[in-house]
Amino acid sequence: MQYDVIVIGGAMSGGTLALALSRVANKRVAVVEAFAGPVQHNPSTSNLSDNLSRHPGFDSRAIALSLGSVQLLRKYALWSDLSANATPISSIDVSDRGHFAQTGFDAQQLDKELLGAVVELADVGRVYQEQLQLDPNIDLFCPDAITQLVQHANHVDVELQSGIQLTGKLIVAADGANSKVAELINNTKSIDDFEQHALIANVELEQPHRNRAYERFTAHGPVALLPMTDNRMSLVWCMSETMLKQALAWDEQQFLTELQGQFGWRLGRFNKVGALASYPLQLHKRERLIHHRIVFVGNAAQTLHPIAGQGFNLSIRDVAALVDAVSNDEDCGEYHCLAKYRDSREADREATCAMTSAFVRIFSNDWLPMVVARNVGLAIFDIAPAIQGAVKNRSLGLV
Repeated sequence: MQYDVIVIGGAMSGGTLALALSRVANKRVAVVEAFAGPVQHNPSTSNLSDNLSRHPGFDSRAIALSLGSVQLLRKYALWSDLSANATPISSIDVSDRGHFAQTGFDAQQLDKELLGAVVELADVGRVYQEQLQLDPNIDLFCPDAITQLVQHANHVDVELQSGIQLTGKLIVAADGANSKVAELINNTKSIDDFEQHALIANVELEQPHRNRAYERFTAHGPVALLPMTDNRMSLVWCMSETMLKQALAWDEQQFLTELQGQFGWRLGRFNKVGALASYPLQLHKRERLIHHRIVFVGNAAQTLHPIAGQGFNLSIRDVAALVDAVSNDEDCGEYHCLAKYRDSREADREATCAMTSAFVRIFSNDWLPMVVARNVGLAIFDIAPAIQGAVKNRSLGLV
């Protein structure tokens, strides 16, 4: 079974890549995905359940897509199916709890249609599963997993857990931070532990969110709230392991009270919170983006802290760069294609990793000199166009 590209991992990065390679580059693609399908959708606020274990790529979390990511999804004819359940972001409010400074972005002021949009991963999973199954250029091997690969001069042989053998000119590792492909070729990674955990839930509001997203910095870590359908917000609350253990033991009323104390009353009262989930926050960076006829994209290449919502938005730029690099070559695994991809990603990758890591360290502590400095910085940001441009463009994914 011979393919131009074999994509290992069919979640958001791998699924987007496979569909883009078919639609834009007319490549014959195999997608190998270990999980049988997306979680079942539940529109209530309790839809963040124990389904995390069923498909970590399409669980019931929500993510913020930047404007640049929305534009790329439109280019790949994916946005029309996703937009029906997406919530536009018209403005972003950034503040530091207990201090004077705040800033933000507004789509109208920037002359943009929107700043981004929030999608629920379970919704994306259903759309992608259907599109992958319907595409005549794509074969989906699911559930199945890679067990070994052998690199040859002009192709790579892959064996799956099912015993099926595939041959591809290019292998793409889109199988997450703990990539099996990386393990098989011994492509190591660096890990920067932020000593934080993300607590995730959906909360129901008393007042309309008016399509505004919030990033609030506290002494424990950032609190992000993203607008969703049915007047809900997706909560990502970053905190220490000690505080996480306490938070998981709170009853619903205490949880809402503690959250209200950290976030404030910009959205009125929080009425209800769904089930909780959590995961540790670390920066993972793969040592090499390319190997002989193998490339790494998305979380398999780098996994970021969720501050400023850059994770998938960086990943989809990986996808776009790879699609551009291989579109005009019959043999998309040749070194010059891979080198073009690697070289085009280095600056964006380093800048985004550096920015998110710096934000974590600047805004996740209560050391007084740092508190003063960051509040002065937020105040200056609103009156310093030279600073605004670079930060806003990266936040909007326009890089």
